[in-house]
Amino acid sequence: MHELNAFDAASILIVLAAALGYLNHRWLKLPSTVGLTVMGTVASLLVIGYDRLVPSSNLSDKLGGFLTDIDFSATLMEGMLSFLLFAGAMHVDWSNMRKGAWPILIFSTVGVVTSTLIVGFAFHFLTYFVGALVPIEWCLVFGALISPTDPVAVMAVMKRAAMPDTLQATVAGESLFNDGVGVVVFGILVSIAVGAEEFSLSHAAIDFVREAVGGAVLGFIAGWIAFKAMHSIDEYNIEAMISLATVMGGYSLALALHVSGPVAMAVAGLMIGNAGVAHAMSDVTRDYVIKFWALIDEILNAVLFLLIGLEVIALALEARFIAAGIGAIVIVLAARAISIGIPLKAMKRMIDMGPLAFPTLLWGGLRGGISIALALSLPDSDIRDELLVATYFVVLFAVVVQGGSIGWLIARIKARYKGEAA
Repeated sequence: MHELNAFDAASILIVLAAALGYLNHRWLKLPSTVGLTVMGTVASLLVIGYDRLVPSSNLSDKLGGFLTDIDFSATLMEGMLSFLLFAGAMHVDWSNMRKGAWPILIFSTVGVVTSTLIVGFAFHFLTYFVGALVPIEWCLVFGALISPTDPVAVMAVMKRAAMPDTLQATVAGESLFNDGVGVVVFGILVSIAVGAEEFSLSHAAIDFVREAVGGAVLGFIAGWIAFKAMHSIDEYNIEAMISLATVMGGYSLALALHVSGPVAMAVAGLMIGNAGVAHAMSDVTRDYVIKFWALIDEILNAVLFLLIGLEVIALALEARFIAAGIGAIVIVLAARAISIGIPLKAMKRMIDMGPLAFPTLLWGGLRGGISIALALSLPDSDIRDELLVATYFVVLFAVVVQGGSIGWLIARIKARYKGEAA
């Protein structure tokens, strides 16, 4: 039998994403991310059900082997993520984002740490009550991987939800930067949990600053070099290639320098999407580059959310793990409400984003593929299995329920607010 190589795996995923995307667009009419995640999940559950009905079948093993060969965690964190973050950041308006600068800064730092602690301790008690106790250090790791909102999932929702520009830029900006912060916090807590290093607040703070600030500086330098190069020529093919080189070279360099690649790509994308688009590109080049990255964004989004759905095949679906996963949904939403609600109230005099701010930030703070990728990167153990199930339940709820209803929720709040004003 022909052994699958990287090209075969990519071909299978693109064909599946295109076929299921067509079916969704033609008949289901769900948002693309929701439709592909649902269909991927249903396909995995059908395979699992078929194997249980027909014991001689090994479809689950074949699909599981295929997903193992792909290595979701490495594929996303060391490949797809750089393109997705850059493409998403390109569409965030810097002027609107500056108006929400303080909320973005607070939510993506203090908010992530606060949520990590709340989720960690609450999940520890939850696992005790369901009979699947997870040590507190690993519960905090779970808090770190599930607290950041996923920029890929959030950006997909922002395209459809009609909300004020400043609020939209704040939600998008927070997701771009809290992702990088969350990955840094996750790495520190995993090192502590596996006993690789003793906890030291000063050491953790130094690591955090080095990775987060270092990533921002690297992203600025990469974006500035790309901007200057684009400004000096007018050839859309070369300028599109420069943007591609910025992403691939910048992210690889970030990994080599041990600084935050996600933060670097967010900063570089903001520079090219704002200063680059406004001052370094002709009308033809601007149209070409924006469409080029929109296509990359759509293709990789489709593959990513299909993979999220298919990953259910890798779950250890024990009753106690399922109970922990359902409870985790409530815990994560409660932690999100506290970690954004208190800062929003405290900053109300500084910036009042209106009645849409809290419900949008709460319900629109989606978790996605990055959380699953981080959970899959954990060392093999029963704890990993439980954390992966809990992560998957939270992500599935976020993408399908929250992502599928955020537009409706915003419309209802707007209608209610207009009615009260009248």
